[in-house]
Formats: sequence, C-alpha cells, structure tokens
Amino acid sequence: MGRKGSFHEWTIDSKYLNEEMTVKMYKPESFSDLYKYNICIMQDGDDYFQMGRVATLSDRMHANGDINNTVFAGIHYKDKHDRRRKYHPSGEQNADYIKFLVHEVVPLLDEELPTYHMGKSRALMGDSLAGTLALMTALKYPHTFGKVIIQSPYVDTDVMEAVDHAKDIHSIDIYHTIGTAETEVEMTNGETADFLTPNRELQEKLEQTGADYVYHELEQGKHTWGAWQKDMKRLLLTMFN
Repeated sequence: MGRKGSFHEWTIDSKYLNEEMTVKMYKPESFSDLYKYNICIMQDGDDYFQMGRVATLSDRMHANGDINNTVFAGIHYKDKHDRRRKYHPSGEQNADYIKFLVHEVVPLLDEELPTYHMGKSRALMGDSLAGTLALMTALKYPHTFGKVIIQSPYVDTDVMEAVDHAKDIHSIDIYHTIGTAETEVEMTNGETADFLTPNRELQEKLEQTGADYVYHELEQGKHTWGAWQKDMKRLLLTMFN
C-alpha cells in the first residue's frame, strides 16, 4: 500500500557541526501552502519513520481528522558513537548539535513550509538519548520549541539540574513516558542502567514546574520500539489534536 503523503529531503551544510546533515520531511496528503502547519522534529528520525510508523499514522490520523495539520521532520545519526556525541548531555558535539537545531533546522523548515513561526507549533520528539536531547533543547529554548515528547529518556544529574534552572518551563507542553520494565537497560557504552527510577524522579520534578505535563508509565514496557510504537497514537492525539 503506497503512502498518501510525500517524503522530501533537504541537506544542510552545517557550520556548527562541520558536516552535511539530512532533514527528511513527511507532508500529509492534504498539504497546501494555503494552510499553516505544526512541525514535529524527530531525532532518531529514520527509526521514528520505520519502527515508529510515523508516516503511516500521519496518513491515517490526518485522514480521520484526529490531528491538526502537522509535518514530521526526521534527523538521523550515522552510528551509535555519532548518536552519543550529539545527543548525550556531555557529548562532545551536544552543544553544537543544539545550535544546529535552533539556528539551521528551524529556519529551513520555516522557509520551506507555511508554519506559524511560534514555539507552540514546534515540537521536539525523541526516544532514549534522543528524548534527553529533545528535553534539554526545549528547556534551553522554550520560545523556539513549545512542545517536547520524551519516550524513556536517559536521565542524569545534568538533566535534573537543567529542569531546576530552566526559565519559562511553564510555557512548554511536555509528554513523558517510561516503561515499568526499564530497570536494566543496556546502554551504547556497554553499561547497564535503571531508567525507571530516575524517570520517576524526573516526573516528580516536572509536575512541580507548572508546565503542561502528561506522564504515562507503560505497563511492562521495555526499552524498545515495541513499547514506544504502541504509544505513538496516544502520543500524537495528546500533542497534536
């Protein structure tokens, strides 16, 4: 069965990362320059399109009127080492990657698409370390990204301190999930970590901030796309309806 919407790709020669970065975009079938669109920018972009089935859900939910006009944009990593350098709070390229998102990706999307040019119409979405990157970026630039979706994010002291010191966090809509079986997660550096406990601590902290915050624990959910994909429909309904 063919796609109803359409994929488009743009290449950015990033001055911050000193490399070419590809932004893959999925527009709904009804896309028209006459309408305004929300933007959902996904780290681990290919994973969200393939294993998260975002394009399929976009087709179905736009056709049914379940979500408002939304374009999904994905940015992918080269390998697990590249991913850690860019997404991890202490990664060597983390600060430059955030600048790339804010100063190169957002202007590209605003130029190519009829967007609202408002923070509330831009969402960042990510799983695991990509979720961490999404949250940290939104906390630093709350007027650029007014929505953030974090699925089983990696949480450390840097993340907790960023929440403590965040300004205007009340202006961000946050959707947060963690699986109850995420107690022994194998990370890219080979170590095993408990994700559930620090995510519950993050939940307690975020609930006290005044942000529009939605939290779900996925019963017996593991740190896999099997769990994250099952929650995608509810996630999109919550954030883009």
